[in-house]
Amino acid sequence: MDEPVIKTENLCFVYPNRTSALEDVSVEVPRGKKIVLLGPNGAGKSTLFLHFNGILKPRSGKVLFNGEPVGYGKKDLEELRSKVSLVMQNPDDQIFSSTIEEDVAFGPMNMGLPMKEVEERVCEALDQVDMFGLREKPTQQLSFGQKKRVSLAGAIAMHPEVLIMDEPTAGLDSRMVHELLELADELNQKGLTVIMSTHDVETAYSWADEIRVMNKGRIIYSGDPDGFFSDGQRARNIGLTEPMMFDLNRTMSRHNKVPTDPYPRNIFELNQKFGQHRGAMGRLYFYPTSDLSGETIKTIRHMMPQAAVGLIGSRARKVGADLGLQVEHRFDTYDEALIEVGHGRDFVIVGDENWRKEIEVRLDALGTAFGATVRLMRL
Repeated sequence: MDEPVIKTENLCFVYPNRTSALEDVSVEVPRGKKIVLLGPNGAGKSTLFLHFNGILKPRSGKVLFNGEPVGYGKKDLEELRSKVSLVMQNPDDQIFSSTIEEDVAFGPMNMGLPMKEVEERVCEALDQVDMFGLREKPTQQLSFGQKKRVSLAGAIAMHPEVLIMDEPTAGLDSRMVHELLELADELNQKGLTVIMSTHDVETAYSWADEIRVMNKGRIIYSGDPDGFFSDGQRARNIGLTEPMMFDLNRTMSRHNKVPTDPYPRNIFELNQKFGQHRGAMGRLYFYPTSDLSGETIKTIRHMMPQAAVGLIGSRARKVGADLGLQVEHRFDTYDEALIEVGHGRDFVIVGDENWRKEIEVRLDALGTAFGATVRLMRL
């Protein structure tokens, strides 16, 4: 088993006003996973994050990064923070430069990188959060949501091994929440370990590979989301509700007289468990974003006038919008695609090549559920 990328041992921390924030916290963050730190407000989530990249020093216990104890000298902390990027809950605590591009460039410049590489990283990060066209805009003129994007771009521009986001969905509209979670998926597919704190059980349940649950400065659960929510009283005891999908599965399982296990984590998996396939499967096509143009859009619609079209990934949404591609699905596209294909409708997914593997994994699950073979075809 790989060594955890971050690990704490018996971590304790007390603020100057004598408020105990962390009590004997021992937790592991597996490399390359999507981890959610779940818990009510005041549980200690933000305080623990501030220990992960050395902003706070524990009263006792220790933090390890890649198996080595974290040092608190200037060079040690600079090295740690180049590899562990933290996006704070309030972007005003993180943004201090006069323009967007200056703020995103701050971290890479402090790493001593050549200006050409700094510029490349700034452009790449701003493009990923859909802020490239505003790069020269003063930061004081940004909306709250735009500030969130800029602070995330600053973290991404560091090319870290670990990306930590403290309550990243707080204060965002539903569209921005979808965009942020999909971007986090893209980064994770490229090998980045992503850690997110939230008290939103819906996000935690549907998105995370594993969760860590905190209450009153302690870790009370580590493992997969199913294991925590299967005991509904445990969540309610700390002021959390069960996820809607979890509750819906229990109700439908009782109605259909089937076991609650396996537990669907999203609409696709719920449909996979309870849906009934009738007739022929639809065809699923993939079209790479890099090949998309005004002419190919006409070709797609001409060849498959009855097919649904969906975009997957931040780049696909940007290119699709620039070219005026009319689509039925802009978010949750592979779930929606597999549901529609399972019910006989053809579907065209437009996205970057890195999404192909994820889609093909889900196709195997779909074929198993419906006793059919479903292939991803390139249009």
